[in-house]
Amino acid sequence: QVQLAESGGGLVQPGGSLRLSCAASGLTFSRYAMSWYRQAPGKERELVAQITSAGGSTNYADSVKGRFTISRDNAKNTVDLQMNSLKPEDTAVYYCYARFSFMATLDYWGKGTLVTVSS
Repeated sequence: QVQLAESGGGLVQPGGSLRLSCAASGLTFSRYAMSWYRQAPGKERELVAQITSAGGSTNYADSVKGRFTISRDNAKNTVDLQMNSLKPEDTAVYYCYARFSFMATLDYWGKGTLVTVSS
């Protein structure tokens, strides 16, 4: 059974930092591209950052470029999101997403972790 377990969310003041982590199990982690998505209240889920299976390439939403960094450790089956200079508009539930695409597509979502940026 595939599980993606996010952790690290919480309440932080504007300008602060948080590090989210996603621990994966039940899949061959190194074959999956990994992403972080977020969904703010009343808004659609949006892509925040993504990283290729080997970690050689990353991509970020314009709204987080220069502030967020995605990284992965294929030996530990984890993917992290370092978030700096947080803004109130970063408040959302953050989801971990795994995707493998070859002949067919396999994808999985975590349950999410809440990040609240507020003074």
